[in-house]
Amino acid sequence: MNTGSLNKTILITGAILGLLAVILGAFGAHGLEKLVDANNIDSFATGTRYQMYHAIFCLFLANINTFSERSKKRIFSFIISGILLFSGSIYLLVVDEIFNISLSSIGFITPLGGLLLILGWVFLLISCIKIK
Repeated sequence: MNTGSLNKTILITGAILGLLAVILGAFGAHGLEKLVDANNIDSFATGTRYQMYHAIFCLFLANINTFSERSKKRIFSFIISGILLFSGSIYLLVVDEIFNISLSSIGFITPLGGLLLILGWVFLLISCIKIK
């Protein structure tokens, strides 16, 4: 994948993640209040907030032209994996209460997703430091 194609992929992914964060945020704010308790609504809001932060991160990453393609791919991979595991597991754990299915065993995935998000930021920092 060439750099232009990679940047386009990152931009499109950021736009989709942002769109979904707004939709899920609206659902969390207006659709969940009669289905789950306040703690779950807060958790859901955390998932959407972090998804939006990292959607914006993707838009930023796609527009940096001083990083190598390899660095961008690594950072992007950490961020996407982190969003899927962090926000995704939060969404599933809230759905767990709505449908009364036991997904509590996936609770360990949330901090793993958080770690991947942190690693994305660490590699962003490393890439910034390497700029000559």
